[in-house]
Amino acid sequence: MPISSLQRISVGFFSALRRGLRHCGDWLHEQPKLAGWFYPPRDDDAVEANYREFNLHYFAGFGEQEKMLADRPRMDFYHAAISQLVRPGDRVIDLGTGTGILAAFAARRGAAKIYAIDHSGILKHAQRLATANNIETVEFVSTHSKNFTLAEKVDVILHEQMGDYLFDEAMVPNVLDLRDRLLKPGGLIVPSRFEFYCEPVQIDDRRRIPFIWELKVHGYDYACLDRSRPQDSGYYRHTSCDLGVVDHFLGAAEPALTFDLQTLQAADLAKEIRITRNVVKAGRLDAFAVFFRASTAAGLSLSSSPLDAGRAPHWGFRMLRTETAEYKVGEVVDLILSVGQWAEPDSWRWRVESKPGG
Repeated sequence: MPISSLQRISVGFFSALRRGLRHCGDWLHEQPKLAGWFYPPRDDDAVEANYREFNLHYFAGFGEQEKMLADRPRMDFYHAAISQLVRPGDRVIDLGTGTGILAAFAARRGAAKIYAIDHSGILKHAQRLATANNIETVEFVSTHSKNFTLAEKVDVILHEQMGDYLFDEAMVPNVLDLRDRLLKPGGLIVPSRFEFYCEPVQIDDRRRIPFIWELKVHGYDYACLDRSRPQDSGYYRHTSCDLGVVDHFLGAAEPALTFDLQTLQAADLAKEIRITRNVVKAGRLDAFAVFFRASTAAGLSLSSSPLDAGRAPHWGFRMLRTETAEYKVGEVVDLILSVGQWAEPDSWRWRVESKPGG
């Protein structure tokens, strides 16, 4: 048989196999009882291991590093925070160093020793950059932070482990592990203070995408698809970095959670929170926007809010989609957010408890 014919047969076979497996997976996701058997909820260790594997590849290339380095509010925040809080002679850990820029800021501030930890392939470039920029007090360590040990504790832990959902880059377990094992009493975590927001929003009419069963297109009604709601949790979330997406908040934004990594215990993070907003600007509830604010003991702050013109742009704000409802001023929006693991947004579930006019 000619090689070309064998190749066509092979391509056809494996394409059909992939399609069959995909259809099988889609069917399983639509059967809740079976989906729970074949795709059981992951525990905290499994979630962390999954992110660790993802991290090895996602941050190893230049593309993601470029986005972070070109984010001026992000870089200005860290440069100012390190300038104010790292003292000459300090010993410092830079958790997830990437290209080594935060370690370099600490070195130029006069830190005596910086341990720059990363377990992805970006570390070889960080070492080359340090040499090219005459940074001499940084020791680059290729390992996961939980495998890193020192004989003497450090004065400062630097990190940037905030994901779009704040918790989804394993910030809490990784930073708390280093804090408990390797930070001196009275030592600093930069940044340490966080506010987590989940705000009811109206999407700009030009950007709004309703659920398919809410649509009626030139008289063609999609309501019957209400019975075929997808089981894939990702379907119920959107992300954006565009300041034009959110038209307005329905209520006055306030943190749904606040915490300080200097004192936080993992058990302090509740697995269910109620978010209640009095409507101060009438409109259509389309989604709940998830974003965060980070701050330091020196009063510096960094925001990913969709309505903050000075937001750090490389972070997306995440939309937890809801079925649309019109709210008037004075009415109440009441949300219950239930969380399997904070680091795993696929485990988040939400429901609106209130109804307009109720």
